Amino acid sequence: MITTKEIMVGESILTIETGKIAKQADGSVLVRYGDTVILATAVASKEPVENRGFFPLSVEYREKSYAAGKIPGGFFKREGRPQEKEVLSARLIDRPIRPLFPKEFMHEVQIVITVLSSDKENDPDVLGTIGASTALMISDIPFNGPIASVRVGRVDGELIINPIFSQLEDSDVDIVIAASEDAIAMVEGESREISEEELIEILEFGHEAIKKIIQLEKDIIKEIGKEKRKVEAAEVDQDLVKKVRKNVLPQLAETLKIKGKIERSTSKHEILRSLQESLQEEYPEQELIISEIYHDIEKELIRNMILQEKVRIDGRGYDDIRNVECEVALLPRTHGSALFTRGETQCLAATTLGTKVDEQKIERLEGSSWKSYTLHYNFPPYSVGEIKFFRGPGRREIGHGNLAERALKPVVPVDDLFPYTIRVVSDIMESNGSSSMATVCAGSLALMDAGVPVKLPVAGIAMGMVKDDNNVAILTDILGDEDHCGDMDFKVAGTRNGITAFQMDIKIAGISSELMKKALDKAHDARMKLLDIMNKTIEEPREDISLYAPRIQSMQLDPDDIGLVIGPGGKTIRDIIDRSGAEINIDDDGVVQITSEDKESCDKARNIIEELTKKPERGEIYKGKVKKITNFGAFVEILPGKEGLLHISEIAKEHVRNVEDYLKVGDEVDVKLINIDQEGKLKLSRKAALDDLKKK
Repeated sequence: MITTKEIMVGESILTIETGKIAKQADGSVLVRYGDTVILATAVASKEPVENRGFFPLSVEYREKSYAAGKIPGGFFKREGRPQEKEVLSARLIDRPIRPLFPKEFMHEVQIVITVLSSDKENDPDVLGTIGASTALMISDIPFNGPIASVRVGRVDGELIINPIFSQLEDSDVDIVIAASEDAIAMVEGESREISEEELIEILEFGHEAIKKIIQLEKDIIKEIGKEKRKVEAAEVDQDLVKKVRKNVLPQLAETLKIKGKIERSTSKHEILRSLQESLQEEYPEQELIISEIYHDIEKELIRNMILQEKVRIDGRGYDDIRNVECEVALLPRTHGSALFTRGETQCLAATTLGTKVDEQKIERLEGSSWKSYTLHYNFPPYSVGEIKFFRGPGRREIGHGNLAERALKPVVPVDDLFPYTIRVVSDIMESNGSSSMATVCAGSLALMDAGVPVKLPVAGIAMGMVKDDNNVAILTDILGDEDHCGDMDFKVAGTRNGITAFQMDIKIAGISSELMKKALDKAHDARMKLLDIMNKTIEEPREDISLYAPRIQSMQLDPDDIGLVIGPGGKTIRDIIDRSGAEINIDDDGVVQITSEDKESCDKARNIIEELTKKPERGEIYKGKVKKITNFGAFVEILPGKEGLLHISEIAKEHVRNVEDYLKVGDEVDVKLINIDQEGKLKLSRKAALDDLKKK
């Protein structure tokens, strides 16, 4: 049976349909918004899988090229590994739905979102969360939904639900919100220095739209929703639990007060190893269960320390930031570098300046574009004392890099002001909580060290929360253990003027606006403290770029002059390159980029082009070259490619009978431009030029 429901959301109709496609999946729906259509499927394994220490959920997001009427590039002409946009979209869907599966349900679950049609106006990513939630809710897979997602933009002060791509270009916010009917579960976005109050208003606005979408989901669930599979909690030997608690409680409680991560982790590992050895004979092959009980006790102790004793595991108060150290210019041959250390989290950032040829071409369903600013984030295993295979960037690295890139983007200058391609690379040297926000701080310092004229410095902080009924603790600058045992990870980055990027993940049902406002206020205070510390190291961008960076100058040509500069077969531009030693690129719109290793070469090339494209001005005196003699005057080239008529009556004060008595082809002569007619023809005078020069 085909079931279809629709509702107006923003400026388009949102349609959810099921029963037509992919009917062998446990749940499947088509979601349409405008002419953008996605298929969402949900499938769970028939039998539970071996406990892996985490919920076995995978979310795959794939964009089909045919959705936008395109054929994939490359040799094979088919879709390959997921692009960065697909990875980021999968994360947007995964993060809000993952906490909503029952803890006891250990069946493998796979969500697949496929973009089948793109109108090149509406981003399919927010439809993916709606589709995933609906597919899960109508299936027999246990899921504590429904949830939904929207994007919010703001153009000229007006908030917009699901703005199209052209509206986002003019929007000062781009925020994706996922929520249940009662509370917000996930937020991610960027903004142009908005206030905390404005962010709360935007989130509440988006939540109202989400409530309408959830009602649409409920209407479908009511009609065709299946009975959910029974979830039976695994039986745990209570005697084993008691023995574990008895053996580890006093020792683990003391261990959790050790401030250093390495020492604390070593002690925890030793306690667990001794525990498993002591229980091995009585409880054979129960290592994983013992480990789970141990970690549950650890989590309980940490939460009790925070909520009951008002003490964090490293001894800090709720609002305290760990010790921060900043250093710039530590790498001699990079264009800009910075080392940012906050407690046991450390980031090394390097800025590289390139030319226009270094820009990255972005191929997406909505079209192609060029990217002149990029931030890449790397998380090597040694940063947490581990050994792992080195592969390409994973989903976490792509996601963290994207967040930091968006945080710095509002302060990075546009091409017209700074015509360089900018790449910032973040290498995490140590990690114990919020390496992405350390990347924001280090990246800001490295940009200024490179002489990039950023608008303002940017800093970022990660906020956490531990909540037990009405007992709530908001934590500033959370540790890795606090993130693992807590209920919220809320990253906020910005300048002194406002917020530039944020990301929030909730591990419980949701968070109220009041708690979010409290977390934002504390994040604001922490951001100001970080900026004060960073400013002591470098307060403003350096006046000039590195000696090792390429020199780039930009100038604007009249598009009609492009051919003049290039010349027949490129002869003229090759001559300019040979004479100046600079590289020259000219866009179709007349923007010229001149690149060289030194400023002198750039200046020389620019002067040649300016002279070549100089426009004749009435009243100016030029030293022209006679190109042709006629019986009524001479044609004189006053600028490259610009000739004017020097009439016989304008050659001298006396009467001139024969032009060749005064001028010959090739002669250089001072002439004054006395008129430009409607057709652009130039009228010159030698006698007027002589009079003006005599007066001087």
